[in-house]
Amino acid sequence: MAPPSPSTSSQPASPDTDPRALECLPRQQLWAQVFARRENWLLGYFRKRVAQPADARDLAQEVYLRLLSTDRRQAGAIADPEAYLFTVAANLVKEEAVLNRKRTLLVDVTEVFPELETSEDGIDERLEREQRERLLAEALQRLPPRHRAVMLMQYRERMSYADIAQRLGVSTHMVKKYVVKALALCRLELEGHR
Repeated sequence: MAPPSPSTSSQPASPDTDPRALECLPRQQLWAQVFARRENWLLGYFRKRVAQPADARDLAQEVYLRLLSTDRRQAGAIADPEAYLFTVAANLVKEEAVLNRKRTLLVDVTEVFPELETSEDGIDERLEREQRERLLAEALQRLPPRHRAVMLMQYRERMSYADIAQRLGVSTHMVKKYVVKALALCRLELEGHR
């Protein structure tokens, strides 16, 4: 016997089986259903697209909060709630990228390259140090994302190789390779400006 067609079924359509049934739900319940169905997709989406994959859960929660904050008029005008969820997620990735570019790299140049530290505090030396710090910040920005993330975790967040490896899901040996390569690239960049 063939399964009953949707039009002849005696059971009401559920949001899990019929996306049109989402339209009948109250706004908060609608967003809860949409989010629950797509949460795993969101987590994967964010892990692939942000500098810190560990931030994926926070970003998914931000999507949910933004969905809940849509007012009744906006929610009524949204024809496809899942498409809207995807749009919110894509916009959040773009916002995160802009924020990452704007964040100040709080790495002291002498922590990365102690040989550059000068003992004198004259104006010329201070200006030279500020220029080196600016060049280092620019060099760090030009590093591949993984290398930059490792450098920032090590020098700004003071994380150990083991902690960095755990956060990134790689071996400590790989973290060491990232650090060595990043330092070499930064040194080349700084030597090019001498």
